[in-house]
Amino acid sequence: MGRKDASTSRLPVDQYRKQIGKQDYKKNKPVLRAARLKAEAKKTALGIKEVALVLVAILICLLAFYSFFFLNLNNKADPDVDLNEN
Repeated sequence: MGRKDASTSRLPVDQYRKQIGKQDYKKNKPVLRAARLKAEAKKTALGIKEVALVLVAILICLLAFYSFFFLNLNNKADPDVDLNEN
């Protein structure tokens, strides 16, 4: 007996969800599909911060390689040059 009473009375939240569902169903499919694709594209798009971080990381790596080779070539003395000649 309690089941009949529980099924007939609906919570306000359920009624609200049902109304929203009816409104969304009234929209045509291309509009819904376009909205969904737009939301997915916005989620997956790269932000400016991510691009900047990648560029900074690449520049740091290039700077590290350049400084490594510069210091190695700079520290080696040329054997042909005699510093005590004069």
